[in-house]
Amino acid sequence: MELILEAIEFEKRKMSNMSTSDRVSASREAKSLILRINEIYKQSKDSNLMDLMKRLTEKKRKIEKRLKGTPLV
Repeated sequence: MELILEAIEFEKRKMSNMSTSDRVSASREAKSLILRINEIYKQSKDSNLMDLMKRLTEKKRKIEKRLKGTPLV
């Protein structure tokens, strides 16, 4: 499963010292991976795929949180 290996490689990738454009592309890549894994999950109902999607979603949220910045109070 090439897709799963690609997702695991993305998950292990360091996200520090990234430019804004790198963050945007990483967020888009994460979204693409999640959607492609979801299509496989719909057919197989494998809990390992769901766990992988959850981890990727968490990483994607962290990237997007950094892109949007913290709200001013």
